[in-house]
Amino acid sequence: MENKKLGVILIVVGILLISVIYINKYQEDKLINKIVLEQGSCFLEDGTCLHEDRSSVLEILGLIISAVVIALGIYLIFFEKSQKEIVSALGKQKQIKVDEEKFDILLKGLTAEEKKVIKAVKEQDGITQATLRLRTDLHKSKLSIVLDGLEKKDLIVRKTKGKTKQVFLKINI
Repeated sequence: MENKKLGVILIVVGILLISVIYINKYQEDKLINKIVLEQGSCFLEDGTCLHEDRSSVLEILGLIISAVVIALGIYLIFFEKSQKEIVSALGKQKQIKVDEEKFDILLKGLTAEEKKVIKAVKEQDGITQATLRLRTDLHKSKLSIVLDGLEKKDLIVRKTKGKTKQVFLKINI
């Protein structure tokens, strides 16, 4: 919300700067016209023309600065959302990386068969034991022993569904 307020302030400052430049130019033109009406010519006694003597460099510089200030104000107003989205996406990526690191640490304390089973269950939470047996290429009895060990370590939970059992991760990774 701060960016929006700052953006509005910058736009107002830019518009005020443009107004000051044009008011100054208007007053200068008014003065030149007054001198021309009084003297009947725009040339001074030394031969210089009042119109050529004017410095437009400051006007151009002022207009460029005000355009930059207004553009910055517009950027702050309209692109604040994209910054929040970027920060949010970076936060999500960081959380994914942290979760992966936790999972890698967990795997270091497991046997090769337990690693296969945990990875397969993580890929498909609620996987049936029959599907798990095919994915891990473990014999039915070996898979049952590995699952019992993982249940004792409080890493998974098995729930009966009809004639089969589904395997779920008990930890949140």
